[in-house]
Amino acid sequence: MPAPIEDYALIGDGHTAALVGRSGSIDWLCMPRFDSPSVFGALLGDESHGQWSLAPSGEAELVERRYEEDTFILVSRWRTATGEVEVIDLMPYADRHADVVRRVRGIQGEVEMEHMLRIRFDYAAAMPWVRQTGTDDAPELVAIAGPDAIVVRGVRFRPVDHAHRAVHTVREGEVHDTVLTWFPSHRENPEALDVDEQLERTRTWWREWSTTCSPPGAYDAEVRRSLLVLRALTHEDTGGIVAAPTTSLPEEIGGSRNWDYRYVWLRDAALTLESLMLHGYSGEAMAWREWLLRAIAGDPHDLQIMYGIGGERRLTERELDSLPGYQGSAPVRVGNGAFQQFQGDIFGEVLIALDEARELGVEENAFSWSLQVALLNYAEENLDREDNGIWEIRGPHRRFTHSRAMLWAAFDRGAHAVREHGQPGDAEHWERLRDGLREEIMANGLHADGYFTQHYDTDEVDASLLQLAHIGFVDYDDPAMLATVRQIERTLLRDGLPLRYRVESGVDGLDGDEHPFLACAFWLVENYALGGRLADAETLMDRLIGLTNDVGLLSEEYDVVERRHIGNTPQALSHLGLVRAADAIALARSDAGARGRSTQRGDAATP
Repeated sequence: MPAPIEDYALIGDGHTAALVGRSGSIDWLCMPRFDSPSVFGALLGDESHGQWSLAPSGEAELVERRYEEDTFILVSRWRTATGEVEVIDLMPYADRHADVVRRVRGIQGEVEMEHMLRIRFDYAAAMPWVRQTGTDDAPELVAIAGPDAIVVRGVRFRPVDHAHRAVHTVREGEVHDTVLTWFPSHRENPEALDVDEQLERTRTWWREWSTTCSPPGAYDAEVRRSLLVLRALTHEDTGGIVAAPTTSLPEEIGGSRNWDYRYVWLRDAALTLESLMLHGYSGEAMAWREWLLRAIAGDPHDLQIMYGIGGERRLTERELDSLPGYQGSAPVRVGNGAFQQFQGDIFGEVLIALDEARELGVEENAFSWSLQVALLNYAEENLDREDNGIWEIRGPHRRFTHSRAMLWAAFDRGAHAVREHGQPGDAEHWERLRDGLREEIMANGLHADGYFTQHYDTDEVDASLLQLAHIGFVDYDDPAMLATVRQIERTLLRDGLPLRYRVESGVDGLDGDEHPFLACAFWLVENYALGGRLADAETLMDRLIGLTNDVGLLSEEYDVVERRHIGNTPQALSHLGLVRAADAIALARSDAGARGRSTQRGDAATP
């Protein structure tokens, strides 16, 4: 059985990532990309579905687990009755291979270490053909199935019941390296890795990247780690930012709300881009903008809410029978049918992010601006279209208030580009569309009791409404925004943390339940901080920081009853929510004050 979700740490190389449990077991790894089939899939089943464990033989205590400062080099210190060792796990960055390095360093005495290796290609559907090659001094294990091949170097493995086991003793001062390398099966084995060189290059790369970070002055360590997570989820070659490196970790244990998050949502990527830019990473802004231009180039009528890492459009959803699911939570899904949905909010999120890029000095070019104009034209053509909403509702289409406000923001930012940055376009026309949307929302999305509603045909609220002040539709201390926060507190909080919406309303068309959504909790912090409730913001923020695991990672949701992480992990939306919340608290603490701050570009009339 896999470990609790919060027991996993991430290592990655900018192309893919692995999850390493506190037991020393790599239970999830897809190679060579985030969205490739798994090589180790025990996370969604058990050890028979693929796993690489490395730990002391017999009884041992995990004394400490941490990342080397500002890196994704994972260090785990083990103590046994005979000595102490450190296991250093990493995926070399900027190496053109797909490698996992597991270094064991003797600290004191001697410790017998045990590897158990179970390679299962194609989501555990393909048992590989395995052979031993190399020499006694340089042993190699090669596993092949279909298009995939792996070579493992550094230790002599012995076959044991469809697995391979290796045992070796590490003494004080000794270093022992084991390296796994993926390669296409039609090619020759790649050359062996220089581990010392790759370790230093990886350490240097991450630390140089992190020196660019401009922390907000509040929760600096947590913000820095969250920005590192966002970078680790960014594909080095394409610039695409995946929502998470996992698929089908459940929103409810034993339930069916299990989705594949290894793709690029325009919304999540745009919000991630905004946080990275505000902390000094304009290079990432350029890379993501180029990814966006490539992905949505062509007819704007073909616009999707999400794409593959390289901009792939067809993400057909299917269910796997080769993996039983995390703790029996089935089905396991690959692909995501939401790519065919219409979600009006993405226009706002994309135009907001590109507006922020302009404000921070990222130069526009004729192609990038013309594409934004095409998006605005397409948004206008679909202005009366109901949608699936931010949460990819699989029930009936609605006029979701959040979606309508995001369309407001799209036209607002388009007009701003013309007025303030000299881009060609009909600012007056976009302003008329913007103002018309405001009138519509205030007439149909505002309850008689003064709060915004989830959609125009309900009295329910939705945590996505917490973003209305962030985009400038209203001020944080506007009466309607404050009333909306109060209504969310009355109806959506579970042990003080917000749900996205009440599933009992039936709006999403799905069975089962879910848990408080961590990104929404950070949005609540933001509203508290900038709406005049700084003490409440700090109290909730401190609680949320306490929910990070031992290496600073957050999943999608949190189970307040069982006190455990739930959903895909680590989740980009949760970490960028943390960054935004910290920024808001820092601003609220500043001498200038932040009560009622608005980031709007247009006229946000008080309702």
